[in-house]
Amino acid sequence: MKIGTPKEIFTGERRVAMTPDSALMLQKLGHTCIVETGAGIEAGFADADYKAAGVEIAKTAAALWKAADVVAKVRAPEEVEVKRLRADQTLISLINPGANAEFLEAAAKKGSTVVAMDMVPRISRAQKMDVLSSMANIAGYRAVIEAGNNFGRFFTGQITAAGKVPPAKVLVVGAGVAGLAAVGTSTSLGAITYAFDVRPEVAEQIESMGAEFVYLDFEEEQQDGSASGGYASVSSPEFREAQLAKFRELAPEMDIVITTALIPNREAPELWTEDMVAAMKSGSVIVDLAAERGGNCKLTVMDEKIVTDNGVTIIGYTDFPSRMATQASTLFATNIRHMMTDLTPEKDGVINHNMEDDVIRGATVTHAKKVTFPPPPPKVAAIAAAPKKQATKELTPAEKREAEIAAFKAQTKSQVTLLVVGAVLLLGVGLVAPASFMQHFIVFVLSVFVGFQVIWGVAHSLHTPLMAVTNAISSIIILGALVQIGSGSFLVVVLAAVSVFITGINIFGGFLVTRRMLAMFQKS
Repeated sequence: MKIGTPKEIFTGERRVAMTPDSALMLQKLGHTCIVETGAGIEAGFADADYKAAGVEIAKTAAALWKAADVVAKVRAPEEVEVKRLRADQTLISLINPGANAEFLEAAAKKGSTVVAMDMVPRISRAQKMDVLSSMANIAGYRAVIEAGNNFGRFFTGQITAAGKVPPAKVLVVGAGVAGLAAVGTSTSLGAITYAFDVRPEVAEQIESMGAEFVYLDFEEEQQDGSASGGYASVSSPEFREAQLAKFRELAPEMDIVITTALIPNREAPELWTEDMVAAMKSGSVIVDLAAERGGNCKLTVMDEKIVTDNGVTIIGYTDFPSRMATQASTLFATNIRHMMTDLTPEKDGVINHNMEDDVIRGATVTHAKKVTFPPPPPKVAAIAAAPKKQATKELTPAEKREAEIAAFKAQTKSQVTLLVVGAVLLLGVGLVAPASFMQHFIVFVLSVFVGFQVIWGVAHSLHTPLMAVTNAISSIIILGALVQIGSGSFLVVVLAAVSVFITGINIFGGFLVTRRMLAMFQKS
């Protein structure tokens, strides 16, 4: 089969669906490749690069559509491209089939097969073809860069000779792929980052990236905002009110707000209201990644950057991946190539459009002169959400004090019990042992007790550096044991000799282990 990629005609689109590297991989599947001249220029791929990869160059878009058996592109086809689509031709691109019913009817009537990359089911096997995640990852990263470009300060805090600069505070609303990418970028730049999502299972992911998850004080049964496929679902009115109340509380503190919240097949939920914008500081920035679907911010204007009366910049661009055209094209072309790998199982250059395959069936929106959208549920389960954990309720100062007092009482009770038991044992030994032995025995018991309390209170993370200190302590103990060997009591002499032996092992063995650990951190 001949796979062709035309130049995108959508205004401002700089991505391309085939790169020289992806063309090489497609040729290994037995296909030949063709691109329209200049198709990759804005993404950084010259015609010469394609020629070097064995790709044919078509002089016009019409010639490419006529020659290609499979057309791979980024954006849904424009009217002129729909007219060029022919029977028995396969189109692979972003389609948004829910909003393009007329195009689906026209393609089905022509007998064309249309594969919507934005309909790839979210199952584990299909992650390599997940264009939405690839592009969302870029959008989340770029959103932070765009915010920084419009923000008048550093992200990270600094102390300089000219004065102190506080770190920026960033709030990311929605912790999907784009949200997590924004969180990672923001924390890497040194900002104090907060993130919110209706799905409680993402809290651990957010905290592992160095950000703080924003919990709601919501008294009803724990809100579960998870929907099938890992997307967020519609929240209850009560939960929404609690959510907006929390955002109103945070609005005056935040320097940058990045909203990414979307619900499948719905308009973007309004989460950042006009009064929240009014409460923000002058110079603050809002980046609305949901602008194409109406926006999460009430004042967002799609594809524009506006500045409010109180000096808040609101960015509603919808072309963030296109603003990083080289990287976005590389990822998009890789997703297309993986789809072609599944469509060419024998690697013989012949497409086998297997409608029994969950991934192929889910992404196919027209086939055999029929509209096949919406697809049936996949036979295998979507990527499962993590088991729900009970949200940790933040304790009030009074509750924290009560917990500390209770812990102190429990610890005191335990220590008193140990002391009583120890005193009884000492009394019992004292009744039968000579006075000379008791002197040494009391020192021994007290050293065991003190040593246990000192070592037990050390955090696990400090056990390795503690080893060198215990070696030094052991060297002191061995001196005392050597002194006790000269005692006249046979029992004391035996115990002292055992102490010298055991302490010697601890000293030499401890320093040997410590030396090996230090060697692990030395540069070769």
